[in-house]
Amino acid sequence: MAYKISDECIACGSCQAECPVEAISEGDIYVIDPDKCIDCGSCADVCPVGAPKPEE
Repeated sequence: MAYKISDECIACGSCQAECPVEAISEGDIYVIDPDKCIDCGSCADVCPVGAPKPEE
């Protein structure tokens, strides 16, 4: 299961710097490439607004 970034994203970039597989790309809200995501949760651990969540 990959993580997905919700609309709460404030585009601060914290998650992108933490991703060990560089699955996160910049935008109005950041986007996680589900094919690269290894479900480690590093992005969710550093996000100040809790935007990255496991996909259901």
